[in-house]
Amino acid sequence: MILLRHDCLVFKTSDGDSIPCSAEQVTLEIIGDAIAQLDEQTVKQASAAVLHYFKAELGKTSVTVGEFSTALEHALRSLGLNVQGPSATTAPAPRVVRSDLSHLAHESDQGFELIFFSRLRSAMQQGLEQSPDIVHFRGLRPCVKRLLGAQRWTQGCQSLNDQIVDYLRTCFDNERRSSACALVVC
Repeated sequence: MILLRHDCLVFKTSDGDSIPCSAEQVTLEIIGDAIAQLDEQTVKQASAAVLHYFKAELGKTSVTVGEFSTALEHALRSLGLNVQGPSATTAPAPRVVRSDLSHLAHESDQGFELIFFSRLRSAMQQGLEQSPDIVHFRGLRPCVKRLLGAQRWTQGCQSLNDQIVDYLRTCFDNERRSSACALVVC
């Protein structure tokens, strides 16, 4: 076993790697360019306090970067500095409603394009009822080839491809309730 320096911890990354590093170096990485706006000595003391907390009080030699940054944020706030941790700046994940165009084409085999476009509009309406941030239709190429019974991409495939995209855009513009909602077709 390798003995760590007194000012080091083993940091576990989100990738599962364990990296021995000094608390001061990790602090500089976490704070980044904002270090110029803070008192360097205060940041070093806060970093040393967090290191002491993990090593001496909790008896830990390894922590996650998230644990260290949360403790550092708390220490800096207790010293009167106004800091925002990564959780404050991270936006929530967008709500995405997904539909599979090739599945819709498979369901519409008997009625060809006539049934397909009707089901497409229904899928759009059902998706938008969920108030998503993104409506995502995938499988456009396989869908077009299935509807036309084509083995290879042809000019007719491209024409139907464009019709489907135009139809989805029109339905989307007519049905959506929020201007923040986006349409993705691929």
